[in-house]
Amino acid sequence: MSGIGAAVLVAALVVTAAVAWWLRSRNGALRSASAQEDGAVTGQNAVFERLGVRPAEADLTVVQFSTAFCAPCRTTKARLQQLQATRPGLAYVHVDAESHLDEVRELDVRRTPTLFYLRRDGSLLGRSSGAPRPEELTALVDAHVGAQAGGELA
Repeated sequence: MSGIGAAVLVAALVVTAAVAWWLRSRNGALRSASAQEDGAVTGQNAVFERLGVRPAEADLTVVQFSTAFCAPCRTTKARLQQLQATRPGLAYVHVDAESHLDEVRELDVRRTPTLFYLRRDGSLLGRSSGAPRPEELTALVDAHVGAQAGGELA
């Protein structure tokens, strides 16, 4: 009986480790807009419009949904504000998820921070859930707006 118990314990630990690795690898990773999301642009644009998002005013607009007690949200917000200060083509919009529950449901925001990356024409470049890695966020922004001379961030 103890041999079976040990095998079950080992199997449970292996499964837990695999799930933890999978979740960590997806945390903050950019997911490109799928064909289904691409087809839902009109509905998404209406939601973003209600939130005051105006993607036509910038090369890249990042919309962040967050909550008051989310520590990764504060870190992500600070990083995006730093990037916005040195990249004139970047617009950043912060949305309190708790105050905009209808929009959270319509956009299928399941965790915070969730970021939406919008092109100038309002189309969805992609989205990420969880705190993005600073170097990946900087690379994504630079790929779409470029860095201002002398404005590199560490």
